[in-house]
Amino acid sequence: MEAKSLTENLSVRGQIKLADLKDIKAAGFTTVINNRPDGEAPRQPRSETLAKRSKELGLTYHYIPVFPGNMSAANISDFDKALLQNGGKILAFCRTGTRSSNLWAKTQVGKRSADDVITRGKAAGYDLSAHHAALNLNQPKTKIVNGENMLEKHQIVIIGGGSAGIATAASLLKRKPSLDIAIIEPKDEHFYQPGWTMVGGGIFSHKKTRRSMKDLMPKAAKWIKAAVSTFDPDNNTVTLSDGRTIGYEMLVTAPGLQLDFDKIEGLTETLGQNGVTSNYRYDLAPYTWKLVQGLKSGTAIFTQPVMPIKCAGAPQKAMYLSGDHWLRAGTLDNINIKFCNTGGAIFGVKAFVPALMEYVKRYNAELNFGEQLVKVDGPKKTAWFEKTDADGNKSQVERKFDMLHVCPPQSAPDFIKASPLANEAGWVDVDQHTLQHNKYPNVYGLGDAGSTPNAKTMAAARKQAPIVASNILAQLEGSNAIANYDGYGACPLTVEKGKVVLAEFGYGGKLLPSLPTWVLNGTKATRAAWFMKDSLLPNVYWNQMLKGKEFLAKPEITLK
Repeated sequence: MEAKSLTENLSVRGQIKLADLKDIKAAGFTTVINNRPDGEAPRQPRSETLAKRSKELGLTYHYIPVFPGNMSAANISDFDKALLQNGGKILAFCRTGTRSSNLWAKTQVGKRSADDVITRGKAAGYDLSAHHAALNLNQPKTKIVNGENMLEKHQIVIIGGGSAGIATAASLLKRKPSLDIAIIEPKDEHFYQPGWTMVGGGIFSHKKTRRSMKDLMPKAAKWIKAAVSTFDPDNNTVTLSDGRTIGYEMLVTAPGLQLDFDKIEGLTETLGQNGVTSNYRYDLAPYTWKLVQGLKSGTAIFTQPVMPIKCAGAPQKAMYLSGDHWLRAGTLDNINIKFCNTGGAIFGVKAFVPALMEYVKRYNAELNFGEQLVKVDGPKKTAWFEKTDADGNKSQVERKFDMLHVCPPQSAPDFIKASPLANEAGWVDVDQHTLQHNKYPNVYGLGDAGSTPNAKTMAAARKQAPIVASNILAQLEGSNAIANYDGYGACPLTVEKGKVVLAEFGYGGKLLPSLPTWVLNGTKATRAAWFMKDSLLPNVYWNQMLKGKEFLAKPEITLK
């Protein structure tokens, strides 16, 4: 039975078999909730068995049995807690999915309107009309704010609780603690994504890169735990997926971007198995390291899609750290490394290419430019690439592999692409220097979803956040002060364990080193840069950037 979606995160279905759990994992679900009591039917898998197999697969498992006609307050409370505590995609099941969908409807009292719940249920094939009265009775009452009909209005609303969003809020509050700021973010967990390459190289534990969202949100800001559905910048409002409307005086968009794994045929079904992995996902980076350790001979392919992507160096970082391990293990001579890049160069800024090519030669890696991954057959260990030659002619290349590390195509989130804030390419349309929206002056955008032509890295967000904070505060106070962004981004290219090429550059490929070259020469592989990547930068991230301490990031303020 196919899973039916009730919300962006929750789907329901009928009874699963033990063997289904592997497919559930492959479909991207991270949590399973069993709402069917044991022993209802012959050959029904016991909860204990499902829990054990879920743990083996890395799935979170909850057993919340609901007896027919006897749904308890404890059932509703436990289900609600499970939904709130678990990020990612959640699958709930019972005999047919009816109990799970009704349980969800009970948890939505006071959160969603009756029409919204019933419509969602109907679309999934479940009649939830029996809950109409309860949902209407406890529906949140709107209030009139400044003559507008909305649930809330804030001085500054920030979309996204990732690196850019939290850093901007923290920088604003450092400057003026009395600001009324709300951060809209649906997820419970926050990730230090630059660390995932190190996880895939066996250097970091993946748990080291994850923290609770509630522990990182600035205490003076309000956290609205919801997803954004639509924008109405002409009326200074955003609508949430639960139907609520939030008003603002100033809006900051920092939602990050989305990973489009499903744009590659056959990829989603085989991720995490059959030798197919990606350091671009928290749950898959450990599998990368497992594959690297286990590969003694054969072909390892590393892919890079069309730009822009976040951390453009990450696909080759995975290649370098893998090659370094195989070199140290004495197996490199038995392994064919292939780097298949849709682009036409190993790196976009020429100053760093010579140092990188030294390591390409060290690991005897084959560079294949103009090749875009379009299809994967995991069980057959085969990948297909669309190759474009210098004249624009296209052909298909079939490659066998023993290990395949995929960097997925990436784009702005769908709710951004569909909004009035987006440019033709789907990115938030902002001025590349002030980060102010080109049409709506009380809207700013930063981070990966912005249209600025810089490298999409955490270091870029670290520089952008204080600039946005400064410019918003100046605008609120009627000042003519202005801060400008120079396109700074940094890519610490981990070329071997113990050495990094620290690429720092801005618009147009201009080199923008943070330290004098006698301290750290970014065009060379150095141990000093490794120390920064391995030890200094994670500390700067957790204890400086996300707390409004602008380490090497204070903006220069000028007058308009």
